[in-house]
Amino acid sequence: MGFQQGLSGLNAASKSLEVTGNNVANSSTVGFKSAQAQFADVYASSLTGGGASQVGIGTSVATVAQQFTQGNVTASNNPLDLAINGGGFFRLSSGGAITYSRNGQFQLDKNGGIVNSKGAHLSGFAVTSTGTLATGTPTDLVINTADLAPNKTKDVKLLVNLDSREVTPSKTPFDQNDPLTYNRSTSVSIFDSLGNSHVLQSYFVKAAPPVASTWDVYGTVDGNPLTSPLIGTLSFNTDGGLTALPVQPFVSTVTAATTPGASLLTFNFDFTGTTQFGSTFGLNTQSQDGYTSGKLSGFSTGADGIISGRYTNGKSATLGQVVLSNFTNPNGLQNLGNNVWTETAASGGPLVGTPSSGNLGVLQSSAVEDSNVDLTAELVNMITAQRFYQANAQTIKTQDQVLQTLVNLR
Repeated sequence: MGFQQGLSGLNAASKSLEVTGNNVANSSTVGFKSAQAQFADVYASSLTGGGASQVGIGTSVATVAQQFTQGNVTASNNPLDLAINGGGFFRLSSGGAITYSRNGQFQLDKNGGIVNSKGAHLSGFAVTSTGTLATGTPTDLVINTADLAPNKTKDVKLLVNLDSREVTPSKTPFDQNDPLTYNRSTSVSIFDSLGNSHVLQSYFVKAAPPVASTWDVYGTVDGNPLTSPLIGTLSFNTDGGLTALPVQPFVSTVTAATTPGASLLTFNFDFTGTTQFGSTFGLNTQSQDGYTSGKLSGFSTGADGIISGRYTNGKSATLGQVVLSNFTNPNGLQNLGNNVWTETAASGGPLVGTPSSGNLGVLQSSAVEDSNVDLTAELVNMITAQRFYQANAQTIKTQDQVLQTLVNLR
């Protein structure tokens, strides 16, 4: 009789309306993935198979399938907001329970941990004491807000052009306080082990003929001579380039000018590339590898998931790296609500990796992934499900009329 078919149709239409209603309700939920009710026809069969002509007995809900298509990416004002463009899920940890989400709205807790609105911690690779990423087992990401330690200057590089037309100074010997005893000078800031800045002044003195292609280099730090005031001697060939000897770099040591408590400041002074051409003196390159301590002023996340901290001394450092997880069968994940899923036997185990590796997507900071619900399509689906419901109700009504006619037979 048609009652069973019609009743199953009513149930199917009702389930379709429930799924559509849930999609519409979450059309503004960040990271939400729409669902689709999928149905299957139902036939009665005997142990040895169905007959030659079977009449179906209705429909049933086969599954409610998640649609893991990409949602639109919208910019936000929160630097901790992250959007995945491509495949993968954020790995979250809460009390030892691991869940997965596409909602990248994060914030810092009181301990510097990166958490979502429910307090679940974002997972990733932490940074070791040497500043390298520990790319083993993912752990809860924590932003280290400690000061960046200073770095003592170890290498100083100057690349200058010394004017071959200049003559030997009129006075000797070299005296840093007397400009008549040297030709040119330049300065660069260097740093001791405590991060204190010092001014390294270098002086160039052209030798007298017949060694006119030779320049002596002297140095002071904060106006105090180095342990050996003569840093070294630069010799040039007829093409204006440095000769093979002496070998660069020179090694210089500072004792008197360093801050009390700081270690002995010894550094390499490299003049490789310095020239002696017939043009005015010029400083072409000046660099050194030291810096003072710095406080964390901000941080950002790159497309590869690396979290980089910015410090007040102009330096940056890696604070961690976000990891993503993917599954062979994402539709096998169990939805737990609150924008998270958990793995099941049907989904398979998580495939953990860094963003942009394998089949994992890239990250975009200060952005969120919108719901992938197509509101227009869902409203049309709602109308269609309503019509299905009405049609199945009409089937039951018609069957009732037929049965009533049969009962009224005399």
